[in-house]
Amino acid sequence: MIFIVVKFTVKPDWSDRWMDLTRNFTEATRQEPGNLWFDWSRSVDDPHQFVLVEAFHDDAAGSHVNSAHFSAAMKTMPQALMKTPEIISERLDAEGWGQMGEMTVPSS
Repeated sequence: MIFIVVKFTVKPDWSDRWMDLTRNFTEATRQEPGNLWFDWSRSVDDPHQFVLVEAFHDDAAGSHVNSAHFSAAMKTMPQALMKTPEIISERLDAEGWGQMGEMTVPSS
């Protein structure tokens, strides 16, 4: 799979509207064939930083970046950003999430 993490630093006046700005992009991406997950988090240390964790089957990432909703997002998102997003994008030999080996929570 292709595993991607992107950090977005949002202008303070956009922080409370960021999820609304990215809603269509998020919903459309989650519907793509080959999308495994597309999940947003907000930093607990910086209210203006959002982290996107996404994953695709290997053959689906190309379709994602060539989609109409990706193109539209690349045009609308910059207006809300302080700087160019930071990214880690790696191909992993995995099918999805695994259980953490260092901690086990018993089933109830």
